[in-house]
Amino acid sequence: MHPPVRLVAIDMDGTLLPTSSTQVSRRNAQALQAAQECGVTVAIATGRRAAYAAPLLEGLHLRADTPLITSNGAVTRTLGGGLLDRCCLEARVARGLCGIMRPFGVLVFTFDRPGRGELVIEDLEQAHGRIALWVEANRNSIEVVKPLEQALVDGEDPIQGMVAGSVARMREAEKAMQASQWKGDCASVRTEYPVRDLSILDLLSPGVSKGWALERLAARLGVDRKETMAIGDNWNDVGMLEWAGQAVLMSNAAAELRRVARMRGWKQAPANDRDGVAVTLEAALAKVGARLGAAQV
Repeated sequence: MHPPVRLVAIDMDGTLLPTSSTQVSRRNAQALQAAQECGVTVAIATGRRAAYAAPLLEGLHLRADTPLITSNGAVTRTLGGGLLDRCCLEARVARGLCGIMRPFGVLVFTFDRPGRGELVIEDLEQAHGRIALWVEANRNSIEVVKPLEQALVDGEDPIQGMVAGSVARMREAEKAMQASQWKGDCASVRTEYPVRDLSILDLLSPGVSKGWALERLAARLGVDRKETMAIGDNWNDVGMLEWAGQAVLMSNAAAELRRVARMRGWKQAPANDRDGVAVTLEAALAKVGARLGAAQV
């Protein structure tokens, strides 16, 4: 039997957020608040960068010290903006990856700095064709630099690279990166949206993932992995699902990933459109309440 949860890491897109909205449901919001009131640390773990994630959590009445694991683990900040952890991709590696990744799709590099230039892209029109909604939402942070290598100066390391394209094409891109001279200097994390035939391949410093960041956050908080829960729905969540002692996969995850979950004994939650996060947290909090009640007897 698992011990009561003290730390829970929750993915955003496809997990905390409904499919066709960027607004957290009332039931999910109430569950997050209830978890914090019970002393559980709620961490949001997302592939989004902090500036793209934090606005979606406004109005949920979460604590300012709520950890945000962003950019697939590269940066961890509090909701109030305090830096907890960060790991950058070396600029020299990023420059080398440009030549490998450029043929496969839209290539973007993210820097941990506010305002225009936080996102650097080479071809805005190409991005419009594949990730138009993302471009519009992030327009004020995007700077166009051509060739992209000119933005990757030694001493000004990005926190991640991102390539976007079709599912099949991004799987090819990942294989190309693994076969290149840079495979030992870079980690890749894939996120897939088969219904839209859209995939995002994130390029990170070696070893970096949501799982890496979650392990470091747990150590900072003095929380054992057995007391840690992770909830996610996509391939970029696998690292934290594997590390956490209590892993929960959303039922809206791809069939291939659900098969992986069955093999590894991960629990399954209702779909994101059925408040699966709330259902999972409500059950976990019942155990926390039972522990507190027993302690008071």
